[in-house]
Amino acid sequence: MFVYQEEGRFAAQVAGGVEEIAADEIFALGGESVQQGFRVVTFAASPEALMRIVYRAALPARILAPLARFGCHDGDYLRRRANDVDWTSLMTVDETFAVRANVSNSNLSHSQFAALCVKDALVDQFRAKMKRRPSVEKIDPDVWIHVHVDNDRATLALDLGCGALHRRGYRRQALEAPLTETLAAAMLRLSDWKGERPLLDPMCGAGTILAEALMLAGEIPSAFLRKRFGFPRLPEFSEEEWTRVRGEEDARIKRVDQGLITGSDRDPEAIKASERNLAHLPGSVRVDLKAQPFQSIEAFEGVIVTNPPYGVRLGDRDQAAKLLKEFGDFLKQKCRGSEAYIYVGDKELVKSIGLKTSWKKPLRNGALDGRLMKLELY
Repeated sequence: MFVYQEEGRFAAQVAGGVEEIAADEIFALGGESVQQGFRVVTFAASPEALMRIVYRAALPARILAPLARFGCHDGDYLRRRANDVDWTSLMTVDETFAVRANVSNSNLSHSQFAALCVKDALVDQFRAKMKRRPSVEKIDPDVWIHVHVDNDRATLALDLGCGALHRRGYRRQALEAPLTETLAAAMLRLSDWKGERPLLDPMCGAGTILAEALMLAGEIPSAFLRKRFGFPRLPEFSEEEWTRVRGEEDARIKRVDQGLITGSDRDPEAIKASERNLAHLPGSVRVDLKAQPFQSIEAFEGVIVTNPPYGVRLGDRDQAAKLLKEFGDFLKQKCRGSEAYIYVGDKELVKSIGLKTSWKKPLRNGALDGRLMKLELY
């Protein structure tokens, strides 16, 4: 019996600062006994609720089913215990796999070594049983296995999304230092925008915030474009139940009014990238896009959600600070009656906006410890 069956719990990996709203989302989709930790949300779920959470949830980076958990002080023991997992019940010898590991506070000092130990155990088990072994595929495998070792305690888990869930499938063209899809989704949830007021991203880049806004307002499942999942490998999986759940969620997709979501950028190439990326989603033609700098926008009243170029993207903090000051002036002069939610990847740039913030929340975008700020423009 696998650990998730014994404990009845699954784990969602989330970005720092997103734990609370991710827990709320998982609960709303049918998760039970939901608990928050540091960058993780654990929960119980029926097979039906689990599929619904993996298919629709916008905030988790990955959702994992723990397979085995044990004390672990060295690689030999990790390899032996990993061999106790019945890998042949989770995949076939003709399928590909990859192992992703994270190690901290452990005698096992290297994540790659931990991943290699588990890979070797899986391969050895197949060789012993079938005289053949499955192949490793690091880019797009059929099966993703996760290894987490902390304080000499190891957890082996199956990735139920079969890859990072922030990779929705619509972003085929990215610009420099893009915003992750899950962070864009978190910004929209923290703005409390649900499609009732016009939304503007005046520095839209490749359109990630616009795409997430379209998915939110149009109730498009976050994994709508995903071709492969990990949960069909669980013994509780029912193809009939999955067909029904997916059909119910897809039936909720609704039309978004023209002009509800608007994006602009001073770079015409960014607008072309936004058009290409949005084109993969239902209803993308009703998102208005225009190549223009925010300074030329006449007036706007609604909700503004944006991720201005900063630091790493501009290469100069002073230049980024100057841009934010100009943007603050634009908000004050042309966006009265609006609310603005602005994410900066460098927390030292928050004060450059030159306006009083209603709140500031820490949110991570990859390695960047950024801040999301709210401004109410009376």
